[in-house]
Amino acid sequence: MTQEIGKVYLVGAGPGDVAYLTVKAYNLLAAAQVLVYDALVDAQLLQCVPDDCLKLDVGKRGGKPSTTQAEINKLLVKHCVEGKKVVRLKSGDPLIFGRCTSEIQALKASSCDFELVPGISSALAAPLLAGIPLTDPVLSRGFAVFTAHEPEVLDWEALSRLETLVILMGGQHLPEIIDQLVRYGRSHLTPIAIIRWAGTPDQQIWIAQLGNIVEQTTELSLSPSVIVIGEVVGLRKYLQPEKIDDQNSTTAKTPSPPAMSSNFPQSPLALTGKTILVTRSVGQSSQFSDRLMALGATVIEMPTLEIGPPSSWEDLDNAIAHLSEFDWLILTSTNGIDYFFERLIAQGKDTRALAGVKIAVVGEKTAHSLKQHSLQADFIPPNFVADSLVENFPEKLDGKKVLFPRVESGGREVLVKELTLKGAKVIEVAAYQSCCPNSIPRAAELALQNGKVDVITFASSKTVQFFCQLTNNIFYSNYNASQFLEGVCIASIGPQTSKTCHVLFGRVDVEAEEYTLDGLTKALIIWATNS
Repeated sequence: MTQEIGKVYLVGAGPGDVAYLTVKAYNLLAAAQVLVYDALVDAQLLQCVPDDCLKLDVGKRGGKPSTTQAEINKLLVKHCVEGKKVVRLKSGDPLIFGRCTSEIQALKASSCDFELVPGISSALAAPLLAGIPLTDPVLSRGFAVFTAHEPEVLDWEALSRLETLVILMGGQHLPEIIDQLVRYGRSHLTPIAIIRWAGTPDQQIWIAQLGNIVEQTTELSLSPSVIVIGEVVGLRKYLQPEKIDDQNSTTAKTPSPPAMSSNFPQSPLALTGKTILVTRSVGQSSQFSDRLMALGATVIEMPTLEIGPPSSWEDLDNAIAHLSEFDWLILTSTNGIDYFFERLIAQGKDTRALAGVKIAVVGEKTAHSLKQHSLQADFIPPNFVADSLVENFPEKLDGKKVLFPRVESGGREVLVKELTLKGAKVIEVAAYQSCCPNSIPRAAELALQNGKVDVITFASSKTVQFFCQLTNNIFYSNYNASQFLEGVCIASIGPQTSKTCHVLFGRVDVEAEEYTLDGLTKALIIWATNS
């Protein structure tokens, strides 16, 4: 068997927000087998890699134990030699204060293939996102970028003569930076901007002068930050579309929104500044997340359901073998549809086997999934609720034989009971099973631990139950959801999900009027607008 040839990609992650990642970097992350990443890499980027990707945190953190550069070099070489596609993810651009030289030398010494992939450096992105031009025909004919990690080795006399300075890693040394510049002739009135966590929802900007910036930022954490010094800082007020609170300025994502219902509130960035935790199934489409991001939200995905085949196909296969005996087929989820048709094909049949069977589906998404199999639903209940199906059923059920493929663990008891009371003979068969994942993605775990989540969305009762199970396993030995969900908006797709939220959380803050993901999105827009 031929040994796979490994390769290491030294990739720039940009300033933080996944929206500023290059297309090439995104595609490499999506195919990575090993991810080696730094401390300042945004947690959202960790969700871009496949589920089976090995993720190695090698970030260097000041004053804390961290992976040595020699160990990082060995990791890159080791996984490359093993034939893996390795992404070495660095904040900003890999060759701007990225310490890539040592890593490249180690790769070359071991004859490892590698490639450099540029990223947007925070030295350029942070001033732009703060509305500060680094050049100007009159005020700044050029600028210098440098790190103040070791201020004692810099030529401050030369630097003080430059029109515009961009300083990285200078937050801890701000007083010394100011002293040195003033010492060599820079005016106390020179404008200065400090941009912390540029390009993320936590972005903060302080605007002052050399003479008073230290006083304004005393006892504040200024790391990680980009410092801009020069008269161009004063141009910011002329380049801003509207007044901004400098001490808590947030830069939002502005991708083109995916198609949504025409009755959405006219507020294109209504969710700006909100961090939303989306609970979903493993491998589920991220269209809902894309909608929220298009509205300005920062989205962290937390899979709370794993969908798989049932413990036995026997009952479903037997039902499919006798499809002609059924009057109706009821499908309440896309999972039920996927596994039903998988077994239909496995038995050598196709959609023609349903020629004499009418189909009822619950929800627009389920109906759309059915259309992917070139079939049109005969009945979709109003309000997209399964429990309203019987009340609005288009024909009498007395004597009708109904096939209901569902999740193995059961559910929809009310639906089955009401169908039976109307005289239908309901055959329930397990088409798939759902279970709780073994772990929480690191990005979601950190956001919950650090109180960074504004909203948690739930699209089914099972996602609520498994969310509680996951957080119980990881955060608390004696589970008490209120301890870490205080102040977090609980958003539900509909009444059944809300009922479970009330049982486990004691509340629901937002419930969709239309029980779809579009309806939940609309409800969040209204909530954000009024909050």
